[in-house]
Amino acid sequence: MRILGIDPGLQTTGFGVIDAEGPRLSYVASGTIKTSSIATGDLPGRIKVLYEGVREVVARYQPQCAAVEIVFVNVNPQSTLLLGQARGAALTALVSCDLHVSEYTALQMKKAVVGHGHAKKEQIQLMVQRLLSLPGEPGKDAADALGLAIMHAHARVSFEAMSRSTTLERRQHAQFRKGRTY
Repeated sequence: MRILGIDPGLQTTGFGVIDAEGPRLSYVASGTIKTSSIATGDLPGRIKVLYEGVREVVARYQPQCAAVEIVFVNVNPQSTLLLGQARGAALTALVSCDLHVSEYTALQMKKAVVGHGHAKKEQIQLMVQRLLSLPGEPGKDAADALGLAIMHAHARVSFEAMSRSTTLERRQHAQFRKGRTY
Protein backbone atom coordinates (compact mmCIF):
# COMPACT_ATOMS: atom_id res chain seq x y z
CA MET A 1 0.00 0.00 0.00
CA ARG A 2 1.32 3.46 -0.89
CA ILE A 3 0.81 6.03 1.88
CA LEU A 4 1.15 9.80 1.67
CA GLY A 5 1.95 11.77 4.82
CA ILE A 6 1.24 15.50 5.00
CA ASP A 7 2.65 17.91 7.59
CA PRO A 8 0.61 21.06 6.91
CA GLY A 9 2.07 24.54 7.19
CA LEU A 10 1.20 27.87 5.63
CA GLN A 11 4.77 28.66 4.54
CA THR A 12 6.06 25.10 4.18
CA THR A 13 4.00 21.93 3.89
CA GLY A 14 5.95 18.71 4.11
CA PHE A 15 5.03 15.55 2.24
CA GLY A 16 6.36 12.02 2.40
CA VAL A 17 5.43 8.94 0.41
CA ILE A 18 6.20 5.39 1.49
CA ASP A 19 5.24 1.90 0.38
CA ALA A 20 4.12 -0.51 3.10
CA GLU A 21 4.16 -4.22 2.39
CA GLY A 22 3.31 -5.99 5.61
CA PRO A 23 5.81 -4.80 8.21
CA ARG A 24 8.30 -3.72 5.53
CA LEU A 25 8.44 -0.01 4.72
CA SER A 26 10.22 1.53 1.76
CA TYR A 27 10.84 5.14 0.88
CA VAL A 28 9.31 6.52 -2.31
CA ALA A 29 9.65 10.32 -2.13
CA SER A 30 9.52 13.33 0.16
CA GLY A 31 9.79 17.07 -0.04
CA THR A 32 8.08 20.35 0.69
CA ILE A 33 5.54 22.63 -0.88
CA LYS A 34 6.63 26.22 -0.24
CA THR A 35 4.55 29.37 -0.52
CA SER A 36 7.42 31.82 0.07
CA SER A 37 7.13 33.12 -3.50
CA ILE A 38 3.65 34.47 -2.68
CA ALA A 39 3.30 37.74 -0.78
CA THR A 40 2.76 37.26 2.97
CA GLY A 41 -0.58 39.11 2.89
CA ASP A 42 -1.95 37.05 -0.01
CA LEU A 43 -3.58 34.24 1.98
CA PRO A 44 -5.82 33.04 -0.89
CA GLY A 45 -2.77 32.81 -3.16
CA ARG A 46 -0.87 30.73 -0.59
CA ILE A 47 -3.88 28.44 -0.06
CA LYS A 48 -4.11 27.92 -3.83
CA VAL A 49 -0.41 26.97 -4.04
CA LEU A 50 -0.85 24.43 -1.21
CA TYR A 51 -4.00 22.96 -2.74
CA GLU A 52 -2.45 22.59 -6.18
CA GLY A 53 0.83 21.31 -4.72
CA VAL A 54 -0.86 18.53 -2.75
CA ARG A 55 -2.91 17.54 -5.80
CA GLU A 56 0.28 17.42 -7.88
CA VAL A 57 1.96 15.13 -5.33
CA VAL A 58 -1.08 12.83 -5.38
CA ALA A 59 -1.11 12.77 -9.19
CA ARG A 60 2.62 12.03 -9.38
CA TYR A 61 2.91 9.31 -6.72
CA GLN A 62 -0.62 7.77 -6.77
CA PRO A 63 -1.02 6.95 -3.04
CA GLN A 64 -3.93 4.79 -1.87
CA CYS A 65 -4.41 6.72 1.40
CA ALA A 66 -3.10 9.70 3.32
CA ALA A 67 -2.22 10.69 6.88
CA VAL A 68 -2.40 14.33 8.00
CA GLU A 69 -1.26 15.94 11.23
CA ILE A 70 -3.95 17.37 13.48
CA VAL A 71 -3.30 20.98 14.43
CA PHE A 72 -3.57 22.09 18.04
CA VAL A 73 -3.91 25.59 19.44
CA ASN A 74 -0.56 27.34 19.61
CA VAL A 75 0.42 30.30 21.79
CA ASN A 76 -0.69 32.71 19.08
CA PRO A 77 -4.36 32.22 18.08
CA GLN A 78 -3.85 34.05 14.76
CA SER A 79 -1.09 31.60 13.80
CA THR A 80 -3.34 28.69 14.73
CA LEU A 81 -6.11 30.00 12.48
CA LEU A 82 -3.71 30.44 9.56
CA LEU A 83 -2.28 26.96 10.08
CA GLY A 84 -5.81 25.57 10.19
CA GLN A 85 -6.53 27.12 6.81
CA ALA A 86 -3.40 25.52 5.35
CA ARG A 87 -4.48 22.19 6.81
CA GLY A 88 -7.95 22.68 5.30
CA ALA A 89 -6.42 23.27 1.87
CA ALA A 90 -4.39 20.05 2.17
CA LEU A 91 -7.40 18.03 3.37
CA THR A 92 -9.57 19.41 0.56
CA ALA A 93 -6.95 18.51 -2.02
CA LEU A 94 -6.66 14.96 -0.68
CA VAL A 95 -10.41 14.39 -0.48
CA SER A 96 -10.93 15.86 -3.96
CA CYS A 97 -8.54 13.15 -5.20
CA ASP A 98 -10.78 10.51 -3.55
CA LEU A 99 -8.19 9.50 -0.95
CA HIS A 100 -9.11 8.09 2.44
CA VAL A 101 -7.56 10.48 4.99
CA SER A 102 -6.53 9.53 8.54
CA GLU A 103 -5.54 12.15 11.09
CA TYR A 104 -2.95 11.86 13.85
CA THR A 105 -1.59 14.21 16.45
CA ALA A 106 2.09 15.13 16.58
CA LEU A 107 2.24 13.32 19.93
CA GLN A 108 0.94 10.09 18.39
CA MET A 109 3.42 10.31 15.52
CA LYS A 110 6.36 11.02 17.83
CA LYS A 111 5.45 8.09 20.08
CA ALA A 112 5.15 5.75 17.09
CA VAL A 113 8.38 6.84 15.41
CA VAL A 114 10.72 7.83 18.24
CA GLY A 115 9.14 6.14 21.26
CA HIS A 116 8.13 9.18 23.28
CA GLY A 117 5.81 12.10 22.63
CA HIS A 118 8.24 14.90 23.44
CA ALA A 119 10.81 14.06 20.77
CA LYS A 120 12.62 16.92 19.06
CA LYS A 121 12.63 17.47 15.31
CA GLU A 122 16.21 16.20 15.06
CA GLN A 123 15.23 12.91 16.74
CA ILE A 124 12.36 12.44 14.29
CA GLN A 125 14.69 13.10 11.37
CA LEU A 126 17.19 10.53 12.65
CA MET A 127 14.59 7.81 13.31
CA VAL A 128 12.89 8.33 9.94
CA GLN A 129 16.31 8.05 8.29
CA ARG A 130 16.96 4.77 10.13
CA LEU A 131 13.49 3.28 9.66
CA LEU A 132 13.49 3.94 5.92
CA SER A 133 17.25 3.29 5.40
CA LEU A 134 17.80 6.73 3.87
CA PRO A 135 21.33 7.84 2.92
CA GLY A 136 20.85 11.18 4.72
CA GLU A 137 18.47 12.95 7.06
CA PRO A 138 15.32 14.32 5.41
CA GLY A 139 14.34 17.94 6.03
CA LYS A 140 12.33 18.68 9.17
CA ASP A 141 8.96 19.11 7.44
CA ALA A 142 9.52 16.13 5.15
CA ALA A 143 10.61 14.01 8.15
CA ASP A 144 7.39 14.86 10.00
CA ALA A 145 5.37 13.91 6.92
CA LEU A 146 7.27 10.64 6.54
CA GLY A 147 6.72 10.02 10.26
CA LEU A 148 2.97 10.43 9.76
CA ALA A 149 3.07 7.94 6.87
CA ILE A 150 5.05 5.48 9.04
CA MET A 151 2.57 5.97 11.89
CA HIS A 152 -0.33 5.22 9.55
CA ALA A 153 1.41 2.16 8.11
CA HIS A 154 1.59 0.66 11.60
CA ALA A 155 -1.79 1.91 12.86
CA ARG A 156 -3.79 0.79 9.82
CA VAL A 157 -2.94 -2.85 10.54
CA SER A 158 -4.55 -2.51 13.98
CA PHE A 159 -7.52 -0.58 12.60
CA GLU A 160 -8.13 -3.23 9.93
CA ALA A 161 -8.00 -6.01 12.54
CA MET A 162 -10.47 -4.14 14.75
CA SER A 163 -12.84 -3.53 11.83
CA ARG A 164 -12.84 -7.25 11.01
CA SER A 165 -13.76 -8.19 14.58
CA THR A 166 -16.45 -5.56 15.23
CA THR A 167 -18.50 -3.00 13.43
CA LEU A 168 -17.19 0.47 14.11
CA GLU A 169 -19.35 3.50 13.56
CA ARG A 170 -18.06 7.03 13.64
CA ARG A 171 -19.93 9.12 16.16
CA GLN A 172 -20.77 12.66 15.17
CA HIS A 173 -20.66 15.06 18.10
CA ALA A 174 -22.36 18.44 18.32
CA GLN A 175 -24.64 17.67 15.41
CA PHE A 176 -28.34 18.47 15.42
CA ARG A 177 -30.44 15.42 16.06
CA LYS A 178 -34.19 15.78 16.41
CA GLY A 179 -33.80 19.53 17.02
CA ARG A 180 -31.15 19.44 19.73
CA THR A 181 -27.42 19.12 20.12
CA TYR A 182 -25.71 16.38 22.04
